Amino acid sequence: MPSKFRWFVYPLAAFAGLAAIGAALALIVVLLAYPQLPSLDILTDYRPKIPLRVFSADGHLIGEFGEERRSVVPIEQVPDSLKHAIIAAEDERFYQHSGIDYMGIARAAISNLTSGGRSQGASTITMQVARNFFLSSERTLRRKVYEALMAFKIENSLTKDQILQLYINQIYLGQRAYGFAAASRAYFGKNLKDISVAEAAMLAGLPKAPSKYNPVVNPKRAALRQAYVLRRMAELGYIDEATRKAAVDQPLAVKRDSSPIAAGHQPADFVAEMARQMAVERFGDTAYSLGLRVVTTIRRDDQDAAIQAVRRGVFDYDRRHGYRGAESFVDMKDVNSDDDEVLDDLLQDVPDAAGLHAAVVLAASPTALKVYKRGGEVIALNGDAIKFAKAMLDDKAPAARKLRRGAVVRVMQDAKLGWTLAQMPEVEAALISIDSQDGAVRALVGGFDFNRNKFNHVTQGWRQPGSSFKPFIYSAALEKGYGPATVEEDTPLVVSAGETGSQSWQPKNYDGKYDGPISLRTALAKSKNMVSIRMLRSIGTRYAQDYVTRFGFDAARHPPYLTMALGAGSVTPWQMASAYAVFANGGFRVEPYVVKEITDSEGRVLARFTPRAAGDDSLRVIDARNAYLMDSMMQDVVRRGTATRALTLKRGDLAGKTGTTNDYIDAWFCGYQPSLVAIAWIGFDTPRSLGRGETGGSAALPMWVEYMRNALKDVPEMQQTLPDGLISIDAGVDSKGHPRSDLMYQEHLPPAPSSLPGEPEGPASEGELQPPAPGPSPSGHIVPGASLPAPSQPQGVRLSASPARRPAG
Repeated sequence: MPSKFRWFVYPLAAFAGLAAIGAALALIVVLLAYPQLPSLDILTDYRPKIPLRVFSADGHLIGEFGEERRSVVPIEQVPDSLKHAIIAAEDERFYQHSGIDYMGIARAAISNLTSGGRSQGASTITMQVARNFFLSSERTLRRKVYEALMAFKIENSLTKDQILQLYINQIYLGQRAYGFAAASRAYFGKNLKDISVAEAAMLAGLPKAPSKYNPVVNPKRAALRQAYVLRRMAELGYIDEATRKAAVDQPLAVKRDSSPIAAGHQPADFVAEMARQMAVERFGDTAYSLGLRVVTTIRRDDQDAAIQAVRRGVFDYDRRHGYRGAESFVDMKDVNSDDDEVLDDLLQDVPDAAGLHAAVVLAASPTALKVYKRGGEVIALNGDAIKFAKAMLDDKAPAARKLRRGAVVRVMQDAKLGWTLAQMPEVEAALISIDSQDGAVRALVGGFDFNRNKFNHVTQGWRQPGSSFKPFIYSAALEKGYGPATVEEDTPLVVSAGETGSQSWQPKNYDGKYDGPISLRTALAKSKNMVSIRMLRSIGTRYAQDYVTRFGFDAARHPPYLTMALGAGSVTPWQMASAYAVFANGGFRVEPYVVKEITDSEGRVLARFTPRAAGDDSLRVIDARNAYLMDSMMQDVVRRGTATRALTLKRGDLAGKTGTTNDYIDAWFCGYQPSLVAIAWIGFDTPRSLGRGETGGSAALPMWVEYMRNALKDVPEMQQTLPDGLISIDAGVDSKGHPRSDLMYQEHLPPAPSSLPGEPEGPASEGELQPPAPGPSPSGHIVPGASLPAPSQPQGVRLSASPARRPAG
């Protein structure tokens, strides 16, 4: 061979030999490693960890529990815009290569050589599936070899659409979301089928680095990545230039909380937690990964209305009692501009809650505030938006609370004013509503904000009910011969030390006014304490204590003392809902329940609750006549008593009772429309006064009214049917001289009296507890030490008897 060719042939031969050796070694590796690759059963029989999900009765997701948030969707339900975005961002030749994209590897190698050390990956979607299911993320040659071999094996066993479906459902995308369906809810509060091209591009940009391109944490980087994906989609012909530009310009409403709840709706956290506890109690910790569906009884619209009502009630109360000043202060020395990213770091440990957004004051004057809200928004506040906090903008404000640069504050959206200054409330509130016929819970709000305070005040909050307990004493009295027209004395009363067993007690009416002889109907409407106490003394405290257990109350929490007439025992809103349902449904006790069904991931029913409903004679706890009369009397509480604020609903079928405890510590309104019972409460966790004038009618009733305005929007008016066994009586005249009639048990009709008192004029009174201070009761409340003997039967009122008809006057 001529020497001039040797310089070409020998190196070429050497290279060929090395290539052959490399190929042989690669073949040996393949022959040895391929049989050792794991089985693909995990892919062909895909059973991912699916979290426990809680749904409303009308099918809306209200809660999700589990280490991995994931919703499995078939490839047919994935929008084309998302498929195209994923392929454009991750693997443009996905449908052409056989698991390894050699052109992509070459392109990445050239890029890495020319980019000055900045590496570019060449993993295909198939290789990423292999890594996610079978391998670790370590950067070693061994892992890369196994990844490539697994990619070949997957491609030989599954179709391209099956591989893409696995990828779409398995990949981690930040915010605890696994798979694009879960990510769609986590970032945008939308189902996957409803996302736009712009949102699809944002999601498709996440697999490369979920933490780096997270639109919640790094919105600017996420926007750059989104723009890249949109550009690649246009270059590959998936979208045109006009669509690309529109998508780049589209503002995205990114959810800043990690809840999977649909945008525009509030998470029912307290209900979801109750459902979670029931599922775990039955199925153990596996409940978090089996894909269980817990269907509750709540209705989403009712729940949204209840949350809104509670929050508004708390905010209104908070504003009535003034601004307390800055929440805390942060060091602004490293802040160089009004949109410095350092500001987000300063707010990192200050979570948002219930529509209250954390913000830092950038500048303050007596007439204006400039604040930075987490996420990059600078807000100017003035006029009515800061009127609430004028005192803390003054030069004389205490230094520890004054609003100045670096002060951490709260801002919230107002329908009329836009952004306004607010503060984190200290008071708590709760609301529960149930179907009066079967006890199904329609809405439940256990507190102002679950993430701030997980204590469920509806089920766990034992509080004094105050005057909202009076209807149960009145109900007991109806069985002892009393009627709505029975006259009792509303005059001052002193209970001697001998009677109480400790010290004398001089209870008072809330307003300090006394009306003399008064009918029970008017006494309940005006919440007259003296009448309730005299009536309880007459029927006997032991009898009343036993009687209230019919409604589900614990006898031990209602000691047999006269203060029981003023609600000195302990109840929960949950109990009060069940108890008031007895009056609403005609005398049947129904148990509230919140979970109606649990199914597995395949839809098979694992547990179902079938309630017994009103009308079942085994559930009757009071006479139908008793329920009818109490309903009639509590409707008068709304018409002319302490709950006239409810008249704004313009309905004639509302009934209920306000409740205020001693020193305004608890405020209640317990009421219903025949089909729906709702209980509202407000107070402090560590009992202290809400402030003078904060009665059930002013602090709790507005929450009830706002909730019922939404819950009863399409519900027709209805009235209870008049039961047999009641007789209509003439009951004198009212304060304007108009004749009155009323009803009572036929067998309790007393002899006619010689004269009848007129009804007193004057405002309604909100009952207030004023017990003495002897020994503590089992519930921890101060009550008299002994019960009193029952005196003679009450005097009834009758001019003439006639067949039963609705009370008039």
